[in-house]
Amino acid sequence: MENTKWGIDPTHSEIHFKVKHLMISTVTGQFNTFDGTVETQGEDISTAKVHFSADINSITTNSEQRDGHLKTGDFFDAENHPKLSFEGDKLEKVDEENYKLHGTLTMRGVSKKVTLDAEFGGKTVDPWGFTRIGFSVTGKINRKDFGVSFSMVSETGGILLGEEVKIIANAEFVMQKVAEPAIA
Repeated sequence: MENTKWGIDPTHSEIHFKVKHLMISTVTGQFNTFDGTVETQGEDISTAKVHFSADINSITTNSEQRDGHLKTGDFFDAENHPKLSFEGDKLEKVDEENYKLHGTLTMRGVSKKVTLDAEFGGKTVDPWGFTRIGFSVTGKINRKDFGVSFSMVSETGGILLGEEVKIIANAEFVMQKVAEPAIA
């Protein structure tokens, strides 16, 4: 069976993360520039291999000062590690809509195996004849596992920044059309 390649539709996809601030509220950030593909055997999503990368310099948290700090060596170290990536090698079916996505997340040059929850949103054909699939992916990582160990304590002794980072991604993929061979 031939492999089918699906390309991410960035205008209908979003990649967010959330982290506790002062352990009393949550700050949300996102990556505005990213790329991703899914490869399946035919159209069988259970065979999906996922390839994803995000441009660290596209990070936004609604604060230019914080965004600049996140790009430094205290956090993502964009100068030395301009991208983060995820290589998903197994999509384990839980039920009709839910899966466990197993793969390797690489950030700041550190690669770790992670398992994320993936909800299959379905498959459809858009008004222009393109076949599309959608996923919502969530999970948690510990930022210190990836060398992001920046830490501060508030004046009252509270922790400034949580270690747990929640990942929330909603992604829509379009089946790539294969050009038919030219007739000689």
